[in-house]
Amino acid sequence: MFWNRIKEFWTKKIVKKKLLNVKHLVTNDSIKKVGIVIDETYFDNKEALISELIKNGIRQENIFQLVFKNNSKKNESFDCAFFTYKNLSWIGTIDKREVSEFIQQDFDLLISYYDTEKSPLLLVTHLSKATFKVGFASIDKRLNHFMIDITTENYKVFIFELFKYLKILNKL
Repeated sequence: MFWNRIKEFWTKKIVKKKLLNVKHLVTNDSIKKVGIVIDETYFDNKEALISELIKNGIRQENIFQLVFKNNSKKNESFDCAFFTYKNLSWIGTIDKREVSEFIQQDFDLLISYYDTEKSPLLLVTHLSKATFKVGFASIDKRLNHFMIDITTENYKVFIFELFKYLKILNKL
């Protein structure tokens, strides 16, 4: 636990330093492929979140999810890619194949579904090659293109607001 806090501190410092030189490239392409980064510590209703995306016209095969867990048990099984503090290195990288593959995918939209700043989540969002990133207003403003000021428990309102503004921005 102590080592995780030190890793958290150093990685957050590295990410904040990288955010000083961030350049946002926004395209006018429509949203087809969506990636979701979820912090399962504070939000465990990911199926309902995905069903809301599907209701709004995103095809299920075009939705990819990556879940962060504080701890994982040895024999615990998962239906999607996940990562923990154990996968975080001291130099601000995540050493897990599934996470690397997620980061390298060209998403049209990345939803950073967490409202607490944890360095592994910030790192994945920052390194992602998504063309449009959406997150919560409580997270560093330089990380996302668009922020919604709400809590994670209100996922229906989050999706409603997201699609309302995606229509205004001609992304749908």
